[in-house]
Amino acid sequence: MRLTGASGAGGGKAAGPADGRAAKGRPETLSLDAARFDGIRPGAAGPLPAAAGAEQAQDRPGLPVRAGVPLRWAVPAALAGGLALAAAFPPAGIWPLAIVGPALLTVAVWRRSLRASLLVGLVFGAAFFVPLLSWLVNVAWYAWAALAAAETVIFGLLTVGQRLLLRLRAWPVAVAGWWVAGEALRARWPYAFPWGRLAMSQAGAPTARWAAIGGAPLLTFLLALAGASLAWLLLGPARGPRTRAASRREGRPAASRREGRPAALRGRALAAVAFGCAAGLVLAGRLLPVDQGAAGDPAALVAAVQGDVPHARNLPGLLRASTVTQNHAAATERLAAWVRARTRPAPGVVIWPENSTDLDPGRYPSIYAAIAAAVDAVDRPVLVGAVLQGPLRNAGQLWLPRRGPAAVYIKRQLVPFGEVIPFRGLLSHVTSLTALQPVNFTPGRRAVVFRLGKIRLGDVICYEVGFDSLVRSEVAAGANLLSVQSNDADFELDGQPGESEQQVAMARIRAIESDRAVVYASTTGESAIIAPDGAVIARSGLWQQAVLEARVPLRTAMTPADRLGGWTETALTAATLAAVAWALIPAGLARRRQRRVRRPPVG
Repeated sequence: MRLTGASGAGGGKAAGPADGRAAKGRPETLSLDAARFDGIRPGAAGPLPAAAGAEQAQDRPGLPVRAGVPLRWAVPAALAGGLALAAAFPPAGIWPLAIVGPALLTVAVWRRSLRASLLVGLVFGAAFFVPLLSWLVNVAWYAWAALAAAETVIFGLLTVGQRLLLRLRAWPVAVAGWWVAGEALRARWPYAFPWGRLAMSQAGAPTARWAAIGGAPLLTFLLALAGASLAWLLLGPARGPRTRAASRREGRPAASRREGRPAALRGRALAAVAFGCAAGLVLAGRLLPVDQGAAGDPAALVAAVQGDVPHARNLPGLLRASTVTQNHAAATERLAAWVRARTRPAPGVVIWPENSTDLDPGRYPSIYAAIAAAVDAVDRPVLVGAVLQGPLRNAGQLWLPRRGPAAVYIKRQLVPFGEVIPFRGLLSHVTSLTALQPVNFTPGRRAVVFRLGKIRLGDVICYEVGFDSLVRSEVAAGANLLSVQSNDADFELDGQPGESEQQVAMARIRAIESDRAVVYASTTGESAIIAPDGAVIARSGLWQQAVLEARVPLRTAMTPADRLGGWTETALTAATLAAVAWALIPAGLARRRQRRVRRPPVG
């Protein structure tokens, strides 16, 4: 069967009798309005190749840009983009690359097939997560490989969704929403791992104050919007809605093609303006009046103790645990001596890190006595990171002078494959990993605010700093000061500062987001005391014993981000899902039209 347009190459009508059946001795023909079928060029006698027709059908609604780069260049672009994004995070911390990385991903994905988009996403994801999580090699190389691989696969699958969004006319906005939705998914499924959020690379950047307006999701959205606009500019708008190559295929004369040049210039100018506006908007964060401090605000002196731990793996567990506790007790007693000698002022509260005692003080009298002696010596409340038994819990335990433990916060978000082993029964048959944590920890269920005079201390433990809702719940419960207790010893044995520096960066974003001072206490460093504007007031080094002190404001006002809660992320994610559904409609209609045209004639 031959297909021809309503006016064929010779301009005549289609042959055939009025009833639609083929005339005797003539080839069967089908009259068709070519303008209604995306796979046929209007005014041409034959169909386009199927791939070209489908591509036009898919991308017709989008902004006019040129065809995508060849796959042999798209893969290196994805690789460069993933490495650039990894370098935006500590320890490199080159924050503008959080815009460049997403831009290169979009350039690499542009007008790819869905299968090629998956490949590009996998390359980008591997280039991003493998270096970002390299500190996990200190735990086990297979832990690093497994987590990086899992995150890479998830990212690759999500990249197919970004490719679908590129069919939309307002695709830069849709792509920005895609980053928020992808981060929301990874923070919840399959194992709740929130590392690598664009917002968390911006702790020292002029963009960071947007976190106080709409939280980390809004900051991610704005960074991704700037990245998508940069991609639009890099792709280079075509000369009008169709490319020069398409004009040649259609046989348009050179003069006609030249007529498209003004449209191309307008398109390029529009892309440049869009990028300038998006970049200017995200950089305008520096001008936001989000620091709500005043001269008369109450303040308190706070201290963080970094006791250090034995820098070796082969110590017996009991010796190591007792040594860690004794180190923190000794550092606290040294602070007490300075206070008595009046060389340092007395703090309002002292923060010990997570796992400053791995032995339950209630079950080990020597551990109880060591902690009580240090607390009595400094004569101030001390928040101790303790592992409690019956059931097994990771806790922030508040000790008071001459009273002992008085209140406790239980860690709510447990570390997968660290404090809890998913699919334990299945994994026990294929790996010895389950033996590293024979019993799952029991999570806490609520926020806890410790009331210490004018101080209202809200605590989160290590991994929890990455979760918006957990930090926000402490502020909502009335905290005017936040603490993050962390144990980074297992991730820094080879001198890699990545994990600790990445968590300090998260703590700095949390300080800005809630307009609260944050005390970040680590067993091995780096520990830090952070002002409400995200500035680091005091900081320790790695693998050293240190006592940090600083006077910080005690803020009670709620930021717009805290008032909005999770609605920013919910709204952006819902809008992105709706955009994906909308992007699928034209492709579905095009396939339906194509099947209708290919259906053989009746009779």
